[in-house]
Amino acid sequence: MADMGAFREAVTAWAAGGPGDPARELAELLPVRTVVLLEGLSDVAAVEALAAARGRDLAAEGVCVLSMGGAMNIARYARLLGPPGLGLRLTGLCDERERDYYARGWTRAGLAEEDHAFFVCAADLEDELIRALGPDRVAELVRAEGDDRPLSTFLRQPEQRARTPRQQLRRFLGTKKGRKIRYGRVLTEALPPDAVPEPLAALLSTV
Repeated sequence: MADMGAFREAVTAWAAGGPGDPARELAELLPVRTVVLLEGLSDVAAVEALAAARGRDLAAEGVCVLSMGGAMNIARYARLLGPPGLGLRLTGLCDERERDYYARGWTRAGLAEEDHAFFVCAADLEDELIRALGPDRVAELVRAEGDDRPLSTFLRQPEQRARTPRQQLRRFLGTKKGRKIRYGRVLTEALPPDAVPEPLAALLSTV
């Protein structure tokens, strides 16, 4: 039986130059109504964790949460999935430094931002989550996940001395492959209901 994972795979293959028919067929079969375009897998982990915490099954609602493998791919995905392609509703989340990529990608796909809104993190999603939880709470969670020794080793590096605790933790999350993905889920699951970063809360409220 087809599922949203199959649709994500079909879209990724299409964006890489493969045929579009499998994605079209799955979009109708499932059916898919909205695609959330995200830069990477850590963003996917956070969005899915927040949705689960709020009792929502996005796939069952026809919402596909999709990693594009980088913000520079936004124009291609928006063209395939938006009005020029499958005609689906699009939204997304990006880092502040990638805002222009999203804006240009939206424009090239013929999208109006007010109709297909995307949301911007002040620096990036990790920074938003660390700021929402506070560095002390994030450090507790890192230690609870069994990363006490790697964190302690990292913090002893001379180049970390000039950084704030928030900057240190943000950098730590990006020092090992897969760590940002894991903590995208862990940090989001730890958020109090009234402390969800505004871009992440706004995104979920639109889908």
